[in-house]
Amino acid sequence: MTPITAPTGAFARHRLALAAVALGALALTGCGSDGSGGGGTQSEPGRSAEVSATTPTGEQAAFEAMLDKVAQPCSTTDEAPSGPGDQAPSGPGDESPTGPAGEQSLAPGETPPDEPIEPGAPSEPAPQLSDRDRCASVQHEQRIIEALQSVPDPTPAKVRKSLNGLGYIDERIHGLKQDGRTTRFHLDLREKGGRLCEAGVAAGQQTDVTPCVAPAAGAFTVNTPEGV
Repeated sequence: MTPITAPTGAFARHRLALAAVALGALALTGCGSDGSGGGGTQSEPGRSAEVSATTPTGEQAAFEAMLDKVAQPCSTTDEAPSGPGDQAPSGPGDESPTGPAGEQSLAPGETPPDEPIEPGAPSEPAPQLSDRDRCASVQHEQRIIEALQSVPDPTPAKVRKSLNGLGYIDERIHGLKQDGRTTRFHLDLREKGGRLCEAGVAAGQQTDVTPCVAPAAGAFTVNTPEGV
């Protein structure tokens, strides 16, 4: 008895249909997994950006470590900068006596003025550096001057490279500008609520660096008062 077999063409079509069903099942299984073995939970795309924004980069961390090392000889306690209001009053003769309403009193036998005395507008004290910032500025100035004195023909590129070698990162270097045969620059050294910055001029053996006061917060501005 001859066995009955399906035609060759129909058998091939049957095998192709079974393979298509198997591939479809595998595709559906793969859609439920993110490839990380986490049971199909997708990662949050904004998470890595958030972490990188709050975590200091290696360069920033190295810069902060350098600032701490330079300021090690300084006191760890920040004392508030002394201003006009912090000074103890001088002797009795140094202050003008005032009456109950804040008006200036007259000494016995003194003739009152014809016009009323108007108090002057109160003036705001100039910003000052804390004791820690003043101490740290000396340390920074010594190491910067020593490095830049050995730079021949101090162009902005050479000055930047020398400052980078000392640990000052590009985002804290401002106002690099060629001025004749010298290069001027500013350094933003604010940390821990301080206001320290440095204004320098690279000029070989005549290199000079002086402290300045930066804004308490916000962007660093080059036009800051120097020689504080």
